[in-house]
Order: sequence, then C-alpha cells, then structure tokens
Amino acid sequence: MGSCSSQSCQSCFFEYETERMIVVKSKVVGSVFRLIQLLILVYVIGYVCVVQKSYQETDSVISSVTTKVKGTGFTNTSDLGARVWDVADYNIPPQGDSSFFVLTNMIVTPNQTQSTCPELPNQSTICMSDSDCLEGSNDVRGNGIQTGLCMNYKETVKTCEVLSWCPLEIDINLPERNILPDVNSSYLKQCEFNRKTDPYCPIFRLKDVVSEAEEDFQTMAIRGGVLGIMIDWSCDLDWPEHPCGPKYSFRRLDNKIPENNVAPGYNFRFAKYYKTTDGRETRTLIKAYGIRFDVIVFGTAGKFNMVPTIVNLGAALTFLSLVNAVCNWFLLTCTKRRDYYSKHKFTYLDNTDDNAGESLGETTYGTR
Repeated sequence: MGSCSSQSCQSCFFEYETERMIVVKSKVVGSVFRLIQLLILVYVIGYVCVVQKSYQETDSVISSVTTKVKGTGFTNTSDLGARVWDVADYNIPPQGDSSFFVLTNMIVTPNQTQSTCPELPNQSTICMSDSDCLEGSNDVRGNGIQTGLCMNYKETVKTCEVLSWCPLEIDINLPERNILPDVNSSYLKQCEFNRKTDPYCPIFRLKDVVSEAEEDFQTMAIRGGVLGIMIDWSCDLDWPEHPCGPKYSFRRLDNKIPENNVAPGYNFRFAKYYKTTDGRETRTLIKAYGIRFDVIVFGTAGKFNMVPTIVNLGAALTFLSLVNAVCNWFLLTCTKRRDYYSKHKFTYLDNTDDNAGESLGETTYGTR
C-alpha cells in the first residue's frame, strides 16, 4: 500500500495540464457565447467608458461661496402699519458664507420690561389658587421664573405669575400676508436666472427659487423653512473649457410635515433694546420666520490618464476571459450531448504509451 501511494503521488507530481481547443458547431452554445461577449462589451463601452468615464483621473471640487441679497419689500399689517423693508431689515445676519436667511414673517412684541405678568396658559401653568404655583419653579417650556402667585390671565382663565420680560410673546396665531405678484418682484433688483434661457446666471428671484424646489412661496413664507441651492460643478477637461459651468438645482431640506416635526419651518428670536428717559431698560422682541438658503457645491473634474485607462482595460479583458469558462460550464452541464463533449474535452495521455500518437490522430476536434 505504501508503495502504491508513493507511485500515485509521484505520478501526480509530474503531470501537466494544457488547454485543448474544440470547435463545437452549435447554435445554442454559440449564441450564448456571443451574447455574453456582447453584454460585456456594452458594459465596458457604455457604462465604464461613457457614463463613468473611468479612463479619466478625477479630483473633487474645493469651493468657497459668498452670498449677497438685494431688493425691497412692502407690508401693511395691523401691528406695524404700512412699511417698506430693505436688506438691513429682512436679511439676518447681513453677511453669510454658503448660507443666508431672508425674513418672510414675524411676530413683534414691543415695550417689554423686566417685570411680573401671568404666564401663557397651558396644562402646567393654569391654576386655581396660589397653592398651585411653586415659587422659584422654572419650566423649560415656560417664559420665566414663577413667583408663587396665581393671577388672572383672562376673565375665565388663571395662570401662575412669572418674573420675565413682560408682556409675554404670543406666537399662537401667525400673521398671514397676502403678497401680490408685483410686490414679489421687488425682492430682488434683477432677475436673470432661467433654467432654459440662462441657466448659468447666479442671480435668482426669490419666488423662482422656491418654485424650482416645488414649493409654494406664500405658504412657505408663513412658517419659514430651509432650502438648498445645489451647484453641480462637474467638468470634463478633455474638452474645451467653455462647456465647464455650474448646474443649479433646488430642493427643500427641512421636514415640512407638521405631524412629523416638532417645530416645522424655520424661526428664531432676537431683541432690540432701549432705555426710557428714566433709565428703565425696555426691549422689542421679534420672533422671525423666514427661509434659510444653504448653498451646497459639489462636483468632480476629470481628464484622460493612461493609468486608469490601462487598469480598466485589463479589467475588461479579464471579464472577456471569463466567457470561455461560462460557456464551457454551459456546454458540459446544460446541453443534451454533454457526455459526448466531455469525452472529447478531457483526454489523458501517457508518454509510456507507444500508441499515443495514433490516439491523437483519431481525436475529433469539432462536431456538427
């Protein structure tokens, strides 16, 4: 047994395998072979070369964006009366990199002073007597520090008194403004951007940006929101430089569904402080609603390079070399004459056999 095992190992060690070419005339196998070759060529030429441009060396965009807002607006409300708004009024803060905010709605609470007043009514502030109010308590959802007294908020409603900036801000009912189309046109001094006629101009009309994001300006102006100005700066440097330009797109970034958002829209508060003639400090509290625009720049630049070209060409040739392996598997596994093909595909030759040459002469290399 030991001797036989040694001879078997020695025989396997000195064996050499070489490919044998057999021409099989079969419409089925031939069709599969050509179809796989066609699919690989379409993938390499159509997707790798044309779509992905994998023959290029690419680099990402490094950008710096500055923004400027121009124009005036007009409102006529019961709180403020007729008023003209310029950039200093509705653009807060006045300077911004890659983003800017435009005021579209507000709640003004004038003449606030450090004093005591009844808290706004809610489940935790409504009271019946002083025993319902805890002196020194500070509710994170409230507006000040409770004094321990229960005061009349209205004739039928009592709330705990707080030490705060009084009178308190009431932001339950937002003012709705009827903005006419000719008033909207004054938001920007010029309007040049047009997707069809002038897609490269960086001057936008405010209403057009909102419309491009498939939103309604008058609806969005009430509670505000966040819009993204997407600038795609992808360039093919294998062509002349003039086709290389920005492509603008717009989309809303915040969640506009009130049911799925704790604080829908976009707002913040700021105050303007004053001192009266007797030295008492007062302020005007403003809750500002508006649209914040985030400018997002992305893109790549590509140019022909020999290294990625050779790498992807080698990958394509590797794919083509797999065609024979797939077709051999199909030929020896899925066809009706697979036993016949297998007999001619694999032949064992022994140099010690004197009739080896004759057996090679009798082997058939093609079938009909």
